[in-house]
Amino acid sequence: MSIEEIGLLLMRTLFYYIVVVIIFRMMGKREVGELSLLDIVVYIMIAEIAVMTIDDLDLYFGYGLIPMLLLMVIQRLTAWISLKSPLFRAWFEGKPSIIITQGKIDEYAMKKNRFNFDDLLQQLRENGTESINDVAYAILEPSGKLSIIENKKAHPLGDAMNGLVLPLIVDGHIQIGALHQLKKDREWLTQQIKKRGFDTINEVSFCSIDSSGEWFVDRKNEEK
Repeated sequence: MSIEEIGLLLMRTLFYYIVVVIIFRMMGKREVGELSLLDIVVYIMIAEIAVMTIDDLDLYFGYGLIPMLLLMVIQRLTAWISLKSPLFRAWFEGKPSIIITQGKIDEYAMKKNRFNFDDLLQQLRENGTESINDVAYAILEPSGKLSIIENKKAHPLGDAMNGLVLPLIVDGHIQIGALHQLKKDREWLTQQIKKRGFDTINEVSFCSIDSSGEWFVDRKNEEK
């Protein structure tokens, strides 16, 4: 390899390093463990395109820019659709699954998510949990991380909560499963929302309740 080729290789490497960093920054800030399936695919493809373009000195200098920019547009478009459509987000990124409820393991949920007992025990150890009996809820997030909520002594809302924060409204949509868990219905939720200064549920973007009975309600499209 001549000095000229070495210089060209260094220039390509620096150029595509800067390009990839800019594209990743424009795609948003997310930790590696929080990446969705689409994010991972896009990141891998962009990296492969960059390597291919750097390695083959016969290719045009900016050969990889068009597919990289196209992948970035695809990623940002699907991210925007995910913000607007809970159904699309649930299908594309997956939904959390409850693996342990009050010390009882849901083997069906584990099999469905291809999550084995070695994975379960490892994440319990990493959390510092001594026994499964100490677990009120273990929730497998779409990222593959296990969120563990341990038992508490007092629960104003009873065993239905036990340290769990339940989202009752997400993106303006009532979470029926959460209401069933509380053994409540839409009418009860509507009354609770009205008590907190909202005329209808349509005004709420997010609402949750925790084990101490504390409510959090966020108004939809609220001006700062």
